[in-house]
Amino acid sequence: MTEFLLLKHGILSGAGLRFRAAIGRGGRSAEKREGDGATPVGLLRLTRVLYRAGRVRPPKCSVPVEPIALDDGWCDDPHDKQYNRRVKIPFSGHHEALWREDSLYDIIGVLDWNTSPTVSQRGSAIFLHLATPDYAPTAGCIALQLADLTACLEAGLTAIQVIG
Repeated sequence: MTEFLLLKHGILSGAGLRFRAAIGRGGRSAEKREGDGATPVGLLRLTRVLYRAGRVRPPKCSVPVEPIALDDGWCDDPHDKQYNRRVKIPFSGHHEALWREDSLYDIIGVLDWNTSPTVSQRGSAIFLHLATPDYAPTAGCIALQLADLTACLEAGLTAIQVIG
């Protein structure tokens, strides 16, 4: 297991690597709630990696890797039984599309926040994904530039400890 640390000053560090990272617009929170824009404090394990075939190659990493399809989404509706799970679009509950026009979801590291068990309103779709060029804040995810994210995955990243 290769654990990285997300330090307070926005640096992701581990396996001898250090990279600038974007976090949620709501900062960090030990009391993560749906829609607060915060990155949850704690140990976030990487469970699988999704990627956009045709834009990026399948990343080399220590967890299962699978391509994103045009009809893939993620349920962020705390009142739906599929809350915080991958879904197929069209989908009746509130969700976000994983197949995006921008490149932010060209690689998605699915983190295990609020997955076992899933608790309504505790937060959903906490991913490790690509950052904007200016490292704009995320909706609660952790974001890196493509080369940096690829390097972390190739170095065996399996978890991120988010420091409060």
